[in-house]
Amino acid sequence: MKDRLILSIKQKFISKFNSVPILVFSPGRINLIGEHTDYNDGFVFPAAIDKGIVAAIHYSDEHFSSVIAYDVNEQLDFSLEHIQSLKKGGWKNYVLGVVAEIRKKDKHLGNFKLVFGGNIPIGAGLSSSAALENSIVYSLNELFQLGLTKKEMIAISQKAEHNYVGVKCGIMDQYASMFGVKNSALLLDCRHIKATNFKIDFKDYDILLINTNVKHSLAESVYNERRATCEKIVSLLNIKSLRDASEIDLLSIKDQIPEEDYQKVLYVIQENQRVFEASKAVQNNDIKLLGKLFYDSHHGLQHQYQVSCDELDFLVEATKDNDTIIGARMMGSGFGGCTINLIKKGDILDFSNFIKEAFKNKFKTDCNIYNVNLSQGTYLIKS
Repeated sequence: MKDRLILSIKQKFISKFNSVPILVFSPGRINLIGEHTDYNDGFVFPAAIDKGIVAAIHYSDEHFSSVIAYDVNEQLDFSLEHIQSLKKGGWKNYVLGVVAEIRKKDKHLGNFKLVFGGNIPIGAGLSSSAALENSIVYSLNELFQLGLTKKEMIAISQKAEHNYVGVKCGIMDQYASMFGVKNSALLLDCRHIKATNFKIDFKDYDILLINTNVKHSLAESVYNERRATCEKIVSLLNIKSLRDASEIDLLSIKDQIPEEDYQKVLYVIQENQRVFEASKAVQNNDIKLLGKLFYDSHHGLQHQYQVSCDELDFLVEATKDNDTIIGARMMGSGFGGCTINLIKKGDILDFSNFIKEAFKNKFKTDCNIYNVNLSQGTYLIKS
């Protein structure tokens, strides 16, 4: 599938611009465990996947740069000297943001032509935006020999999203997409931006993603409320972030805060601990313990942090009496998106047919299912 994508993008570039491009692949990512811990300076356990974005790039002799989004058949032409965010710009603002942030670093960019396209399901919470940003910055770094390190590149990608898209994202998505290691997850410290690779042998199991195809309108406002709650408790405890809090610390102020706030912060503290337990489970080849931690994480997200929804809860609950699945949880910020499941190899088709029918009967809409593998981070495609 990836080879077909690479060939399609390369052929589109050659037919449009009549030159042979440099090719870059940048993957999407999953997060095995560790939700809502990143903006609390905590720990996450993401991995790059074998779905992503291919970018084809070469120099341009024109007085402007051109970028083509292959999947939607749209083109953006712009001057390097006059870059600004576009109202309802969509994908264009990710591209413009990366170019603008590179130029802020006094790096010389000439005009270029670029085609990109991907096979990441949009809206599934697999970080298509980070994959796009990383594919652009990596391509430009290769073409113009800018000498940027991978850490500098992901910082540019993050700032592009902050300043041109208007999303104050953490660094996890860009980091996992750039630094991913095949068959491995990354135990990422979100304060120090450092990670340890953990090679994973899933043994008799595969990763299965089930996309609810919903995104409830509550998502953005509730996300902001959760961040505000965390910041309020940090102030009460007089610490830098919730990463520095223990359950004993939290207990000391329990009578000063509402029970709901206590539970939300308790979830963050416990989820950080689950991330470490998950990395140890992987190290010990204890995939069943990893699955149990998935269920524990979802319980906390549903009942304590309260960012799940009926569709996600239904998908997780439907796995609990199924011997082929040893772990399931919602993945991402919540109120829609995917569940991540650990399922026995060979049982994917039967379970997929069952859950598609059950979901359709319950919600009168379809869910989508993806099988993914842990993959390498952003790289230059050798021709």
